[in-house]
Amino acid sequence: MDLKWVALPMVLLATMGCRKEEPSVVEEGNAPFELQLAPGMPYPPLRDDNPLTDASVRLGKMLFFEERISRTGTISCASCHHPDRSFSDTLPKSLGVDGMPGMRNAPPLIDLAYHQGYFRDGGVPTLELQVLAPVGDPLEMDNDINVVASALGQEEPYRTMSHLAYGRDMDAYVITRAIANYERTLLSGWSRYDRYLQGEADALTQQEAHGAEIFASDAAGCTHCHNGPDLSDHSYQNVGLYMDYEDPGRERITLDPNDLGKFKVPTLRNIALTAPYMHDGSMATLEQVVDFFIAGGVGHPDQSPWVHPLDLNATERADLLAFLHALTDERTLDQVP
Repeated sequence: MDLKWVALPMVLLATMGCRKEEPSVVEEGNAPFELQLAPGMPYPPLRDDNPLTDASVRLGKMLFFEERISRTGTISCASCHHPDRSFSDTLPKSLGVDGMPGMRNAPPLIDLAYHQGYFRDGGVPTLELQVLAPVGDPLEMDNDINVVASALGQEEPYRTMSHLAYGRDMDAYVITRAIANYERTLLSGWSRYDRYLQGEADALTQQEAHGAEIFASDAAGCTHCHNGPDLSDHSYQNVGLYMDYEDPGRERITLDPNDLGKFKVPTLRNIALTAPYMHDGSMATLEQVVDFFIAGGVGHPDQSPWVHPLDLNATERADLLAFLHALTDERTLDQVP
């Protein structure tokens, strides 16, 4: 889901309103949330002004699956971010409350705690602000977050959980921060590839291990952009998907013509679960994606220098695909029972 220019004034006004009032002292019994990290994964940077607590995370999960956040009471965050799909969607573009498709393909919501910019164009700097956009977007939930807070805040367990987590009645401040904290707990790192990195030599098959070597090789060059704990450097790249981009991508945010067609490098973790692919969901299979990058893109003038024809044979292509399938987590991403 992506922020529209028309939503920016609403986001800024809501944020300014939230900052006027600081939360009161949180009641006793709201312990810090014990974040579970996979071996070898670094502890993510968290926000001092929104502590990761048990109550805030549990409230955030409740709100994430709450359909009454939408105007029609039919769509929740989970409607477009399915837990069994690494919190991504199965449609090229998710359908909103009136059955209209959104602007872009819904990305997976994993390892967001490591990110510094959100949506495919990086147009929002924090997870808290990110929550506002789909709620108010006419193509998505098409609702007023203040109306949502007023309705849900009168009910239990929302009323009690809001006071326990943030020491105040439910409002936009509580909703944005609680959902953001739940999303921060969606961490990967439990794949067979991770076990392989930790020294378990037989965690990968011979084909998958060879695919990992190809992935990191100069011949493929995948690690120029796909590196770090979530296999993304979080940069913005034009991969040469089109010669003429209907969606301007990063340029919409920076107003720099050189950013035309640039989108945030996606994580490759759980990539086998997150079809369809690309910012517009235009590729249905992982095989299509690999073939596209082997071919080297369409040659857009601003195309990334790392996207060029690759000299990989059929066996190497198959091994690379096998490796990508080995990036699927073997345990649930949801840490909240």
